[in-house]
Amino acid sequence: MTDFDDPGRFVDGPRLPAHVYVHVPFCASKCDYCDFSSVAGASPATIRAVFTGVKTQLTRWQTTGLEGVLETVYVGGGTPSLVVDEVAGVLGRIAEQFVVHPRAEITVEANPDSLISDAVRTLRDAGTTRISVGVQSFDDGVLRMLGRRHDARRASLACEAVVESGLALSVDLICGVPGQTMASWAATLERALATGARHVSVYPLAIEEGTPLAAAVSTGLVAEPDPDEAAEMMVLAEELLGQRGIARYEVANYAAAGCESVHNTAYWTGAPYLGVGPAAHGMLDAATARAVGLLGDAGDAEREAARVRYANAADIDDWLTLHGDTVELLSSDEARREDVMLGMRLTRGIPAEQVSAAGLDGVFASLARDALVELTGADGAARWRATRRGWLLGNEVFGRIWAGE
Repeated sequence: MTDFDDPGRFVDGPRLPAHVYVHVPFCASKCDYCDFSSVAGASPATIRAVFTGVKTQLTRWQTTGLEGVLETVYVGGGTPSLVVDEVAGVLGRIAEQFVVHPRAEITVEANPDSLISDAVRTLRDAGTTRISVGVQSFDDGVLRMLGRRHDARRASLACEAVVESGLALSVDLICGVPGQTMASWAATLERALATGARHVSVYPLAIEEGTPLAAAVSTGLVAEPDPDEAAEMMVLAEELLGQRGIARYEVANYAAAGCESVHNTAYWTGAPYLGVGPAAHGMLDAATARAVGLLGDAGDAEREAARVRYANAADIDDWLTLHGDTVELLSSDEARREDVMLGMRLTRGIPAEQVSAAGLDGVFASLARDALVELTGADGAARWRATRRGWLLGNEVFGRIWAGE
């Protein structure tokens, strides 16, 4: 993981967050399982309008006068690789308007069907250092079940193009898909390792309401995913990837030493970040939120807020006309509890003193009795971390921590 050395990173007072997320809401088509905020088949005019809006939103942040050094930029979606020239333009604007650390991690998400060698070169030349490829599976039958546009061969070629360009490669995979066998899953993991990826994300399939896959499950056309089978596949991924030096460092993420996602780790460790584009989320500390007008002193909640989370409107027209944004205020107690909850996603866990400071000693004692967490180390080095059972039942762990009971 990159060790940044900006001496102002941890100073008090208003400061430009070191991390930026840019949401690109365009796809060639919607996958059957996907409920992300994206639009399939958008017109060229809509695409131009959104990228003009993204650049305008970046300019608003640049003109706040807040100082800071950008350590990560993450362009997600949607399918950013569908519009690489526009993405390159946004990365160019960021480089012009902000101070970007010379070792900054700049990630762009991509789908194999739109990731050709020319696209990779365009992204590399624009400053991208890392590409996250949505492979999901190297089994053509599983890909058809998920409604993906590519096949296994296309996925391999896309990964090969990234590695040959010299950029860091991350591969996303999905397990627990109806009809997916352990043998198929093991073969997918082996092919993912063969790509040369030094970072792999593994997600169990979730059936999201309103998706074609949810409709197929509800009518009996497709079997409902078996959570026990998904858990077995997650365990196999941890064992197989770990044997090859790609160790799990978070609930769903695996990496070779030094190849962990810096941007995503910022989320899990409570670092402020900017969200740019329709449906993008951001988080600011109270001092910065007040400096940019997102937080005032009109009521008790605003005066006592320690953290501000905001969400840009998901509807493109609403976002372009500055309507539909939402803001959530967190008190100091809520912010501390949130930091504990997110920090427990990491395999290294969190310091025991952080749990105590959040007033969660009783909660963790209860979780420990249920074999969901364990205390390691001693004295000042003591840390709480999830057990294997707690990892596989993460939603229960996180829910109890956030509820404080």
